[in-house]
Amino acid sequence: MLKTPRNYVYSPIQDSSSLKESKLSANDIIEFRLFSNDGFKLIDLTNISGSPNIVQSGAGVLQYLIENDGTSKLPVLGSVKLEGYSIRDAENMLEEKYSKYYVKPFVLVKVTNKRVILFPGSGGTARVVPLANNHTTLIEVLAIGGGIPEYAKAYKIKIIRGDPKKPLVYLVDLSTIQGVAQANMVMQANDIVYVEPRFRLTNEVLKEISPALSLLSSALLVYTVYLETRP
Repeated sequence: MLKTPRNYVYSPIQDSSSLKESKLSANDIIEFRLFSNDGFKLIDLTNISGSPNIVQSGAGVLQYLIENDGTSKLPVLGSVKLEGYSIRDAENMLEEKYSKYYVKPFVLVKVTNKRVILFPGSGGTARVVPLANNHTTLIEVLAIGGGIPEYAKAYKIKIIRGDPKKPLVYLVDLSTIQGVAQANMVMQANDIVYVEPRFRLTNEVLKEISPALSLLSSALLVYTVYLETRP
């Protein structure tokens, strides 16, 4: 699965893209807190929200869905474009907007549903890995998934990112110590990490010929019984 053509040109992994913070995107659920006076007083958003896209709320903490158009309807402000912002940039932007209504506002934003899909290179072990923080790296995702199995290619790890119709595909080689630098690339929400499995010739051949061998064994057994019972 997820094969690339021969001589496929992979997207380059550069220092700037490897270390950049994860960006907000559509279908993210964000946890949102608003304070005034540089964070001294928590504002009770549950009394002022009235927003249709609240996922859940409690104790001054609201969770909002970023809609398909990249916006989320926040208290007081209404629809605000959030897609494409890093967490820190989104907080700065919202603090500036809320400064029209509150004294020295302080905003905290956290994405609660970020995850990547990991195919670690052995059949039937794919899993969804939650991204616990904004800077979860590739090597951390692989570690959470149990590492690279024996029958997998450490030198051929693909990261598939972005629009499924025209994704960016990165290739990481972890078979050498030099590959560790690439493994520090920060994972984005909805990335697909695919560790290519090794082709095990013996197992694959046995799998293909097992039905034929079983049929042949049955035929030989029937023929042997026939010979033994002949008058």
